[in-house]
Amino acid sequence: MPGSIKTAVILTNLGTPDKPEAGAVKRYLREFLSDARVVEGTGVRRLAWLAVLNLIILNLRPRKVAKLYQAIWEDDSPMRKILNEQVTELQLQLQQKYEAAPCVFAGMTYGSPGLKERLASLASHGYQRVLIIPMYPQYSATTTAPVYDQVARFQLGRREVLDIRIVKSFYDHPAYISALASSIRSFQETSEGTEKLMLSYHGIPKEYAEKGDPYPQQCHKTSELVTKALGLADTQWITTFQSRFGPAQWLQPYTDKTLESLAQQKVTAVDVVCPAFTADCLETLEEIAQENKEVFHKAGGKSYQYIPAVNSTPAFIDTLRILVEEQAADWLKSDNQAEEETNAA
Repeated sequence: MPGSIKTAVILTNLGTPDKPEAGAVKRYLREFLSDARVVEGTGVRRLAWLAVLNLIILNLRPRKVAKLYQAIWEDDSPMRKILNEQVTELQLQLQQKYEAAPCVFAGMTYGSPGLKERLASLASHGYQRVLIIPMYPQYSATTTAPVYDQVARFQLGRREVLDIRIVKSFYDHPAYISALASSIRSFQETSEGTEKLMLSYHGIPKEYAEKGDPYPQQCHKTSELVTKALGLADTQWITTFQSRFGPAQWLQPYTDKTLESLAQQKVTAVDVVCPAFTADCLETLEEIAQENKEVFHKAGGKSYQYIPAVNSTPAFIDTLRILVEEQAADWLKSDNQAEEETNAA
């Protein structure tokens, strides 16, 4: 439109294979696990990891992971389907409120649609301002930082850089806490009831936290705020960490071990929610919803329920809209002023 600056919003998530097939999974895992942000190490340690990755992991794991994806695949990966739904719903909300609403797009740190490719496409179509919202409420050098890395590499190759802003985290944002609490409350209102709410977060190696990654503190803060919003007593909830990998110590307490312990303590009913995930994916739908259910039942537990991620619920789309308005208020104002001036003319 005349007089306006083209503005975009990118919702970006970790990534997913293009197909539930071993070859596609292998390509995705190679890109993901080769990132030094994900598996840290320099010198000999880095070379050793790359050798293990390329000689062992990428030759053994893709077939197994592909079978897991096949069990949850419905025309596309759940993560990508949900991300596209979030894009569509956020676009509708912005268009309903702003005449000159920014355009919303999806991007993935690994896989497709790739974040760097998305930025290149936007630049080629005349976009000058971009707000990126990594879909990780809690910041970690293993998830959010790679978004910053990709943006930096993209900008490095340009003569005229784009005006890019990134939402670093929203783990304690009132709108997100409200959306998460609403999601949990809605689920439990129609469920069997529970003795314990488990807030399970994706883990990171303990070493990363000791080096200064703020992720564990932010996870605990999210748990504290959402359980307060739900009115739960301290004895009614617990924070745990899932998905450890390799021999090193990861953040504790571990989700699977805690489920075993709770069952042994005669806790018969547990609800599990994963507040670090804003879209359900292989990890939540398979590891948390299925594998850990078996762990709890084998240990003597009776009722195990997984509470879905916030996904594209209206309350979470409201959260995203609020983040856009807070982080790009000046852009929204100037674009809509330009629209009003154009219409007046």
